Amino acid sequence: MQTQDNSTVLLNSNISRELKNIAEKVYNNQRITFDEGVFLYEKGELGFLGSLANYVREKKNGNYVFFNRNFHIEPTNICVFDCKFCSYSRLLKQKDSEAAWELSEEQILDLVRSYNGKPVTEVHIVGGVHPKMGLMYFANLIKKVKEIRPDIHVKAFTAVELEYMCRKAKVSFEEGLRILKEHGQDSLPGGGAEIFHEDIRKQICEDKCTGEEWLAIHEAAHKLGMPSNATMLYGHIEKFEHRIDHMNRLRELQDKTGGFNTFIPLKFRNKGNQMSHIKESTVIEDLRNYAVSRIYMDNFNHVKAYWPMIGRTTTQLSLAFGVDDIDGTIDDSTKIYTMAGSEEQNPALTTQQLVEMVKQVGRHPIERDTVYNTVTDYMNYDFSKEGVTA
Repeated sequence: MQTQDNSTVLLNSNISRELKNIAEKVYNNQRITFDEGVFLYEKGELGFLGSLANYVREKKNGNYVFFNRNFHIEPTNICVFDCKFCSYSRLLKQKDSEAAWELSEEQILDLVRSYNGKPVTEVHIVGGVHPKMGLMYFANLIKKVKEIRPDIHVKAFTAVELEYMCRKAKVSFEEGLRILKEHGQDSLPGGGAEIFHEDIRKQICEDKCTGEEWLAIHEAAHKLGMPSNATMLYGHIEKFEHRIDHMNRLRELQDKTGGFNTFIPLKFRNKGNQMSHIKESTVIEDLRNYAVSRIYMDNFNHVKAYWPMIGRTTTQLSLAFGVDDIDGTIDDSTKIYTMAGSEEQNPALTTQQLVEMVKQVGRHPIERDTVYNTVTDYMNYDFSKEGVTA
């Protein structure tokens, strides 16, 4: 019994030494390794991870918390792909179901017009991969969006959508992205990344673009001067090493191009999909994941928590675990996570509500544009002065 106790003490001592070594590397601005990233997941206690992640977060962004005024357009949820985790899409053969939709071009443009006179800075366009909505359809749509709102930043199409568009149009990724850019697209969102590792991808989204293709599309965008975001879908069948492998591939591409704006860990939600039997991650695991992400992704300036997916309370907690961005006002314009059972079933917050949410946890709210230029510093802003609540 005494031997067992001594072994336990020795083991704990070794763990503490290893964690101390990792912390010293972080404090000395040295990159941690793949194995050290996995070790943080396996052995790092929540308080330790939070403290270390917050150090990195404040070194990069001080006490600031960023958000933007944005809305989403989801042209359709009809999709040729069958991702097992997806609660949102409907296969082409299900296009007549009540849960399927396909907006006309005029309906999409009417949505854009509905924001005329409102101080939104970004429209986020993503949806299902519809065989009738091709590269030139979307290029011309973006051109018309810009005619209505020349000032708005168009962040559009996941790599999954782009791979299909380019393949159908028989053009390279670079040529397809050049066409979209010439028609007014400004950047790419980070969706469709899921988990890059081939073993996991084969089980959860085998029929859509590969991890290598996702990375190649974002690299092509960066070369054309189109920044992008990056995501990771966590909390399903993946293991810690798959998460670190995913982040490592992103970290390597960021070293090469510097084109990523932010990293967004996305929590797997299990309602209404083919993976509903898998238990969702706990809030503790969510916070641990944000923290490890912030520590490992040393060349990403920002880590974002997508508040409609995890809820307002967990979002506030995440701001002590490496997160410095909470997305935007959304205006109840996305169904991707509400259909999967997210915390927020009607995701819309006014600017004032977002600002108050940030201030409640002692952080400094900054409205940004898509590429993190400051639009308004809200720390001492008086909303009553102008009646601004939009």
